[in-house]
Amino acid sequence: MTSIPVVDLQQKVTTTQTTCPYCGVGCGVTARVVEDASGLQLTVKGDPNHPANLGKLCIKGSHLADTVGLSQRLLHPQVGRGEYRKVSTWSHAIQRVAEKFKTCIEQYGPESVAFYVSGQLLTEDYYVVNKFVKGYLGTANIDTNSRLCMSSAVAAHKRSFGEDIVPASYTDFEHTDMVVLVGSNTAWCHPILFQRMMQAKQQRQIFVVVIDPRFTATCESADLHLPILPGQDVCLFNGLLQYLVAHGYEDSAFVQAYTDDLQAALQASMSESDLATVAQKTGISIERLTQFYEAFARTEKVMTLFSMGVNQSSQGVNKANSIINCHLLTGKIGKLGAAPFSMTGQPNAMGGREVGGLSNMLAAHLDLDNASHQTLVQAFWQSPHIARRAGLKAVDLFQAVERGEIKAIWIMATNPVVSLPDATQVQRALEACEFVVVSDISQNTDTTAYADVLLPALGWGEKDGTVTNSERRISRQRAFLPAPEQAKADWWAICQVAQRMGFSGFDFKDSHEIFLEHAKLTAYKNTEYHQTQRSEYFRYLNLAGLTDLSATAYNNLQPIQWPVSAHLSHNSVQQLYGQAGQFSHKNGRAKFIATPVVDPVHQVSERYPLILNTGRVRDQWHTMTRTGLSANLTHHLSEPYCEIHAQDALKYGLRHEGLVKIQSAWGQCVLRVKISANIRRGQVFAPIHWNDQFASDARIGQVVNPVVDQISGEPEFKHTPVLLQHFQSEWYGTLYVDAQYQVHIQQFIQSVTWWVKIPATPAIRYELADRRPLQHIVRALKVYLDFQDESFEWLNVDDASAQVSHTVVLHAGKLVATLYIAKQEQLPDRHWLSSLFQRQRLGAMHRKALLAGQAMSMASSEGPLVCSCFKVGKQRIIDTIQAKKITDEKEVTACLRAGGNCGSCLPEIRGLIKACQQEDFT
Repeated sequence: MTSIPVVDLQQKVTTTQTTCPYCGVGCGVTARVVEDASGLQLTVKGDPNHPANLGKLCIKGSHLADTVGLSQRLLHPQVGRGEYRKVSTWSHAIQRVAEKFKTCIEQYGPESVAFYVSGQLLTEDYYVVNKFVKGYLGTANIDTNSRLCMSSAVAAHKRSFGEDIVPASYTDFEHTDMVVLVGSNTAWCHPILFQRMMQAKQQRQIFVVVIDPRFTATCESADLHLPILPGQDVCLFNGLLQYLVAHGYEDSAFVQAYTDDLQAALQASMSESDLATVAQKTGISIERLTQFYEAFARTEKVMTLFSMGVNQSSQGVNKANSIINCHLLTGKIGKLGAAPFSMTGQPNAMGGREVGGLSNMLAAHLDLDNASHQTLVQAFWQSPHIARRAGLKAVDLFQAVERGEIKAIWIMATNPVVSLPDATQVQRALEACEFVVVSDISQNTDTTAYADVLLPALGWGEKDGTVTNSERRISRQRAFLPAPEQAKADWWAICQVAQRMGFSGFDFKDSHEIFLEHAKLTAYKNTEYHQTQRSEYFRYLNLAGLTDLSATAYNNLQPIQWPVSAHLSHNSVQQLYGQAGQFSHKNGRAKFIATPVVDPVHQVSERYPLILNTGRVRDQWHTMTRTGLSANLTHHLSEPYCEIHAQDALKYGLRHEGLVKIQSAWGQCVLRVKISANIRRGQVFAPIHWNDQFASDARIGQVVNPVVDQISGEPEFKHTPVLLQHFQSEWYGTLYVDAQYQVHIQQFIQSVTWWVKIPATPAIRYELADRRPLQHIVRALKVYLDFQDESFEWLNVDDASAQVSHTVVLHAGKLVATLYIAKQEQLPDRHWLSSLFQRQRLGAMHRKALLAGQAMSMASSEGPLVCSCFKVGKQRIIDTIQAKKITDEKEVTACLRAGGNCGSCLPEIRGLIKACQQEDFT
């Protein structure tokens, strides 16, 4: 941590280099804290010296300062469930947890307890909880929400390479000649890495292929989009494997020297040897297939990035292996610009894998099902037990909780009631569970409601430790804010419980001591790589060069990729598996994996005729417990939605911006309809983020198919058969309330059938719909809207015949709330309404305009926000493109600044330019 000297006696300024807590890119950030009489002010910028992002940040990272307030924080331990919950002391809460876990183990055995943790944990937290559960409680019932995003890639790596390794680096994307993006909307989900690719594309004309059922923002910059049918990735890459062999593109020398089992892979993919068959199964034309296959075959340096669209599948492991097979066949691995590359979704999903965070892994890339590895880890930990069989994976774990087999569960830094498939089942499980512990930073989440003990954790900005990004780069996450109230590190809470249960080995004083133990375990009996002399404990995960870091050296640790040699001066490995015998299997060779095409477990039917695909949006993150705190991140896509093709919308009686009930065999929710040409007929898409804190009925997890990959246990988030039905409403509405008065509208919100909360400043916005007749609402408005004090001024216009009601509430001449009820298309412009809350006093003309529900000026609205950094709307961009005949996004930036900061909106701007050009052409 670097501190700037105090500039005067009234103000203290410090700057700290740390890492972003969002996606697996692992961007470095510089946090600047100014402390004066008014408190702490934080600004966050990209760290220009961090090799992952070189100073760039996406829109979420740029607004990290919005998310560190304490208004929603859990600040004290609490004991008791529901109405019985009371604030407690740490000592009492820890004793309660220790006693309950000890009792469960004594009565029912170690398999009766479980932990569900998170890629939001730092490596040090992850290490301690994994050591506690597997080495001291003696069970492997510890899984993580990383099971939901990258466990299929882990299994594929192990099968092909012998170890869970991403063999390349981000710099490879800048030196390649072809990038294949499979199941990844990289422009939105990993925008900084995507921008690095796009910069390289401008400089070197890299050929970019996107394989995705939808036309996403990423496709705007692609040279070729392959709109694959859901679940057919194995077919596509099996077809590529067969094409490469049939047309003589096999690197025979590489295959013979470095690989095994090619014939098994070829035999399993024989049915995809016919191009017409592949085209029919994948839904991709023969012309596009041939173009892709030829480009892959003829290009020496190819990078294939795969992400959630591959992993989150009942065939996720085979999908990843089918991609790796093609790289092995052509020798496109282990050299600059050529490799398969798994992109993780969370900031420390890789760090969790290093310490064995999954229920089927031991720490330090050692195998849970290997007796000698068990002995090694137990000896290193000097622990009383060691887990000797795999524990329950995420979906199975919560099913076991509901069955009563798990008596006590500790959930850390995650929100499974929202994020897991068949999420209603998770609710039932937690409701029935004897003892639930939740460690979190948020007081109210969908999961904390079921806790018997709530423990206040440190948040980003307060934590101290390390994370590992998708390119194996370890970075420091440093604390720059004081721990609020009684919030504590997750590793500290685990250590306290372990000590209360009578276990030694948990007397860590700080994260530095934990990191050293973790590093030593990676190096324990792990010989440096040698082609002819490798022990059974060899693995590339080796931090030998970091095992003797002093506290000062740890604090100042610069980003570094593993493996870390004992000689720090020799750490320059960016591409692994580049020489003969270097793969991690005992014989030093890679393995081709047979990947037969298997149809999804659940198919469409007359009852459920459409396929639901779920994923992320640009400006939100996971279940919104962090990004939902930032009003700046709510403008781009404000509401949970269902994206659907126009012809399907017509077939099911849906209209754009109306509401739709989306239903599966597992559950249902109600979303806003978004008709789009970017999705095929027969498919729909919905985002994963919204929860019960922000919407009445938008948790898409309760709809999602809970079937999992039989190898990895990763759920099928991309292929759920669903039925769509129009959600009939008598009226629609929009409600704005000044943030300081939001308590006055809570009864009204809870009385409405459907609502979505959209954080904004200074007024919070709610979108509403209801099935009851308007007159019922109008009669009860003054009861529901709790502005009964005489100091509030009410203005109201009702027209029962037109089904219209306009209500305005002021206080001392300042606008504090507005409620408009009307037909969807008659509701007023939201941007205009929001702007009036910024005025200190409204004049007579503004009052008239508010009652009329129409701005005095007839100037057109900017439309939906595209650039969140500079608040530039879609319509203004379109008008500028058309007026100035713009053909390049840089010209838009020059005119409007849009796209000139974080760059997250550039793909959308490119799409608008293309659309305007097509209009002019036609």
